[in-house]
Amino acid sequence: MSSEAITSDDMVEVNYDDLIPNNVDLASDRALKRAMERWQPKYIDWWKDMGPDGFQDSEVYLRTAVGVDKDGWAKFDYVKMPEYRWGILLAPKVEDRTIPCGKHKGEPAWQEVPGEYRSLLRRLIVIQGDTEPASVEQQRYLGKTCPSLYDLRNLFQVNVEEGRHLWAMVHLLQKYFGRDGREEAEALLERRSGDADKPRMLGAFNEETPDWLSFFMFTYFTDRDGKMQLESLAQSGFDPLSRATRFMLMEEAFHMFVGETGVGRIVQKTCEVMNEHGITDPNDVDAVRAHGAIDLPLLQRKANFHISVTRDLFGAEVSTNAATYFNAGIKGRFNEAKLEDDHQLENETYSVTRYKDGAFVEEDVPALNAINCRLLDDYIKDCQGGINRWNKVIEKAGIDFQIDQPHKAFNRRVGEFSEIQATASGEVISEADWEARKDEWLPKPEDLQFLKDLMKPVTAPGEFASWIAAPRIGVDNKEGDFEYVRFQ
Repeated sequence: MSSEAITSDDMVEVNYDDLIPNNVDLASDRALKRAMERWQPKYIDWWKDMGPDGFQDSEVYLRTAVGVDKDGWAKFDYVKMPEYRWGILLAPKVEDRTIPCGKHKGEPAWQEVPGEYRSLLRRLIVIQGDTEPASVEQQRYLGKTCPSLYDLRNLFQVNVEEGRHLWAMVHLLQKYFGRDGREEAEALLERRSGDADKPRMLGAFNEETPDWLSFFMFTYFTDRDGKMQLESLAQSGFDPLSRATRFMLMEEAFHMFVGETGVGRIVQKTCEVMNEHGITDPNDVDAVRAHGAIDLPLLQRKANFHISVTRDLFGAEVSTNAATYFNAGIKGRFNEAKLEDDHQLENETYSVTRYKDGAFVEEDVPALNAINCRLLDDYIKDCQGGINRWNKVIEKAGIDFQIDQPHKAFNRRVGEFSEIQATASGEVISEADWEARKDEWLPKPEDLQFLKDLMKPVTAPGEFASWIAAPRIGVDNKEGDFEYVRFQ
């Protein structure tokens, strides 16, 4: 990596000469510079303790952001992960930007934190920041069972970028929230995914990621929640938060690509194995597994799990807290600028699915209170594109099977359906029936054991595990046998 600062016509200079790479003129803010430089070694200690286990000395072919425009914003090179140049990058400032929604709509965007919204903004930033190191911790052991060097490199790319997203939130806390912000920045390094005493703040980020199918499902479905939340935060009237999340979205797109193509390559390999060995029934799981492939019904059950757990991250469908964030202009909606309403929602309604008197019904509620419901609906629609592409692979292979999203009420612990049990197709059943039948829709212990046994490392350049197909194209257009990771 050259130490020269990188510039273009539509982005702020990214300075790689400083200890902390940045495009926020960090050197001019001595107090912030000292605070970030005090936090940096603690972050490196956390990375060494909780980052990818056993690979700290490996040289990984990673991309590093050198700009914040969409064209030519990153370069690739080998780097040891503890030496990765994490830093502070904001998207270009939009001159004369105004607040796009809520009661302050049309007013100049805030460059400082409004006193009346200080605690709300801090809470949002802390929650977003907490998810970033959590996912790294969840995935720290995956490298030891990688299906290829290509996939191992992609895992590490996702990890270092989640780390940089933590830096983005810590920068906001340190710069704009004084002592409280500094304390929150420290706490972000102290919580641990799945820890009994100091868990991460959101439930899905305390779940294990025990195998690569889980990783691909997580990066497709759960990182997509991250996309939806970042898109909403990008609408914030607090301009530094908007600029931070707009750049994060550029990196988040790759994480979802890893998930979609990872599952897609598993689907492709399973179909190839079935056709090669004359297996016509997708429910003949023993025959599929005997050839080292992952059966399609298990893919469906894993999708059911990850989708339902992620849906809970959106919170209660009807929420006064979400209404408060929107009305204050702190957080907008997905694709806010494209929505055809007054962006204040004073007299608007939105249809919410509810379970009443033994049936699912649609009920109009004030749109301001249904912000979470709308975002969840947008998420469900956004998930479908990748699922459709997986199903096209199955259809093209001539196999009678389709991966579907489960009903909105399936396996929910938060919101409108938290008090009922529903099947994947939306049939409401008793608690006893759920306990007796849940293995029809969620991974069974023997499924998880099968996946665990299947996960064996493949580290020869150009080789892939039996259960996943090679990608169509390599990272940075590299050849199939490129050595993405050099072990030390």
